[in-house]
Amino acid sequence: MKKTRTLTEGALLASVFAILLLITTYVPFIGMITVWALPLPFIVFTFRRGLKSGFMLWAVSFFLAFIVGGLPTVPTAFLFGSAGLVMGELYRRKLNGFSVLIGAGLVYTVNMLLVFLGLVLIIGENPMHLAADLTKEQLKLTESTLGSFGQSGDQLEAMYEMVNNIVYLAPVMIVGVGITLAVITKLVSYYVLRRLGHEVSPLPPFRNWKFPKSFLWYYLIILILAMVGAEEGSTLFVVIWNLLPLLETVIAVQGLALVFYYCYQKKIATVVPILFVIVVVIISPLLYLVRIVGIIDLGFDLRKRISEKK
Repeated sequence: MKKTRTLTEGALLASVFAILLLITTYVPFIGMITVWALPLPFIVFTFRRGLKSGFMLWAVSFFLAFIVGGLPTVPTAFLFGSAGLVMGELYRRKLNGFSVLIGAGLVYTVNMLLVFLGLVLIIGENPMHLAADLTKEQLKLTESTLGSFGQSGDQLEAMYEMVNNIVYLAPVMIVGVGITLAVITKLVSYYVLRRLGHEVSPLPPFRNWKFPKSFLWYYLIILILAMVGAEEGSTLFVVIWNLLPLLETVIAVQGLALVFYYCYQKKIATVVPILFVIVVVIISPLLYLVRIVGIIDLGFDLRKRISEKK
């Protein structure tokens, strides 16, 4: 009886995955929403029936993906199916929300790296070079327009230099996409599993997000190396260009989390820190102030001082 229920549920979730993949592949605007639901059948089935059953569903998904869209959609089944398997198993083991998020982030990052390497093998060239060349062509076509909007020659030169450096940003882009996919999948899967009546751990409140103090030293070391400079194209240059934006993001998140923590401790309405985040996104120079706050929080544990003062 149990085996029959497992097979029935597996067939149902396989059908759900096929429908979601069909919509994602052939319905442009709705597909931008359904793509985030692709890991859900694997998460639910693995959570309920275990890892072995999840692998069976994953194997079936390759066949369904081939029927729905041919060979090009098979990597989609691999990408989202593997992430769903890992997240479902981590949920089943009752790990905390951050552990599930880290597991999903690692799987997505590895998968994105495999996709990138696959593109290199297929087209025989680094896709970032193609993106840089295409962007340069667009800049050349719009140079006169940019000039009419007051863009000086030095500014255009800086834009071209920025485009040239895109080719070195593949690692940070892969990690960034992997983390973004993991966060969205974690949030969606949490609410779906809760709606289905399962007890799973959420992510901790944003105000409690805190990174290890070691990140501060990593950031300061990379910042000093960036100020000293490195030869373009060298290994050190690539390391700096990829680690600096990642660490800047970590420090900024630390600073924003502190703002939420302060408002929570002072019983300030939640809408205030949310509006602050929106303002920071719109007025990007404020990010420098947020990073300074994040650095101070990592170095001197401002949250503890705020709590003691309260």
